[in-house]
Amino acid sequence: MTGHDTWTPAVGLDLGGTKIAAALVGADGAVLVRHTRPTPATGGPEAVLDALAEAAREVWAPGATAVGVAAAGVIDPVSGTVTSATDTLRGWAGTALAAGLAARTGLRVACDNDVRAAAATELADLGEDGTLIYAAVGTGVGGAIAAGGRMLQGAGGVAGHLGHLPSPEADGLPCTCGATGHLEAIASGPAITAHYARLGGEPADRLQTVAARAALGDPHATAAITLGARAAGRVLGGLANALGPHRVVVAGGVPGIGALYRDALCDAFTAELMPPLSTLRPVPPRGGADAAVLGAAALTRTLPLHDPHTTGVPR
Repeated sequence: MTGHDTWTPAVGLDLGGTKIAAALVGADGAVLVRHTRPTPATGGPEAVLDALAEAAREVWAPGATAVGVAAAGVIDPVSGTVTSATDTLRGWAGTALAAGLAARTGLRVACDNDVRAAAATELADLGEDGTLIYAAVGTGVGGAIAAGGRMLQGAGGVAGHLGHLPSPEADGLPCTCGATGHLEAIASGPAITAHYARLGGEPADRLQTVAARAALGDPHATAAITLGARAAGRVLGGLANALGPHRVVVAGGVPGIGALYRDALCDAFTAELMPPLSTLRPVPPRGGADAAVLGAAALTRTLPLHDPHTTGVPR
């Protein structure tokens, strides 16, 4: 069953490489309760499933009978499994996500890729012919593409993995997928932080530290941030020429570090555009910071629900 006639409150979980965001989303689409916790990214799939279940319990309320999970990796919504993943989450590929979470929570579970779930919240006002490019730049670089008003899954469910498009700025740099020269290797938060060190910057534990130093005039920090932003802007601009989107959304924690990043990305994006697209500009997600959990909760209305009482078999 892939469509559901009614919608009760649902739990939405957004699983990223750094944190898990959870929300109780009411039948009217309003976020009623929020919770966040770190992702045990190096602890293995069982630890991640345990953390997801704990996050769900933190926001659950009577009447909520289903959980939607927007998860990193290539997700098969029908089987509820992670069919492929980078090493951002150790051992994540092959995880029985829906069955494992259903067994831990006693609730029905729907799941899909995290960025695709968030991007679906942008489609309502694009019309039946709407084309969308949605990029999420954080611990990794994810993405989603919609055409004709429908989110593309693609062969093997890989449609929209923008972080694994080639990027000249990343030439020779190892990517989390095992290849080299991909956008994620220069534009993600950890990649920008690593490039800052390569340029000669003082050791930094995270991107926010690099951003703070850039604000104080550190030239290495400024260079690392602007290079990552330009790389992302160039890839998105080229993709816009190929798809002719009505909207381009850039989400995630990296754009949140400030105008230095956003302006460099926008300038690089604009420089790539063909004349008919000259007025197109990247915009933030309409759902703001709640886009991913709202999209996750909405999965319970549109995707198969895996039942805890039938070992995760979808209904």
